[in-house]
Amino acid sequence: MTERITKAQGSGGAATSELIREVFADELSNEYLMEMEDAAAVPGEKRLAFTTDSFVVTPLFFRGGDIGRLAVAGTVNDLLCRGAEPKYLTAGFILEEGLPVEDLKKAVHSMGECAKEAGIKIVAGDTKVVEGNGGMYINTAGIGFIKEGEELSAKKILPKDTVLISGNIGDHHAAILSERLSIENEIQSDVAPLCVMARRLFEEGVEVHCMRDITRGGIATVLAELAAAADKTIFLREETVPASAPVRSLAGILGLDILTMGNEGKAVFFVPKEQEEKALSVIRSSPYGENACIAGTVTEEAPGRAWLKTGIGGTRRLSPVQGEGLPRIC
Repeated sequence: MTERITKAQGSGGAATSELIREVFADELSNEYLMEMEDAAAVPGEKRLAFTTDSFVVTPLFFRGGDIGRLAVAGTVNDLLCRGAEPKYLTAGFILEEGLPVEDLKKAVHSMGECAKEAGIKIVAGDTKVVEGNGGMYINTAGIGFIKEGEELSAKKILPKDTVLISGNIGDHHAAILSERLSIENEIQSDVAPLCVMARRLFEEGVEVHCMRDITRGGIATVLAELAAAADKTIFLREETVPASAPVRSLAGILGLDILTMGNEGKAVFFVPKEQEEKALSVIRSSPYGENACIAGTVTEEAPGRAWLKTGIGGTRRLSPVQGEGLPRIC
């Protein structure tokens, strides 16, 4: 097989078969994928969560992860946010001519490892080769099963709910930006599947009303959107928002608002106030939740808006990020 991707490998012929066999099959092998049919036939349930996403991150590899891990974790976390147990993914690869095959192998290996961690199977895929400069893009679709009584939604957010954040924010944004600007630091992306955390909350009897992963646009955008969808008021306390010292320093130097910085392994949860300590304990004892905190509350005053209670006693409205923000972050 060639060392770099060529148009022949997107032809659907022998070169394509060789690419599938030598790159994808070993890393993603399972009983459904290896049937090599045009569609995967998999066991199902009565109620499904179904999502799709595309990943165009630059650079492809960064501290703490790569496009492959990002594609699986991002899709899995979207399913979790509806209360679903993620089960199956598909993956479509758009490869530009000149992409080193070794880079493709690394990304696919990361996908396989993340799929195992999340307990899901990649059951179908597709590969296309286009002209370009050695880039790679991944499109996914994900299916999860929703158990009776476990569906999550912004509409279920109630007054007096407590807002919990699962850990330090801004890590992914800071890691990507540091790579692009060649800034030397130890900041790593937080990209991770949050399956164990979400499942443990249900298993421990926590009445989770809503979960949302904090991705592009940061916590400010997420809370503003949730407040509007729920027609409730969400208050976030500035002094409780968790972030690492290196990320805060980078944000300060570059003039970034940490509340609008993106993440790929953090979530915000809404639970009844009387269960806040139990929920916090469960999240902190789960993978990727050691820095979780209670960060805010829900009311019905001025419904449809999210607010930040600042460290000096003021209040300012949280709005979705304006303009382009940081492109190609996921």
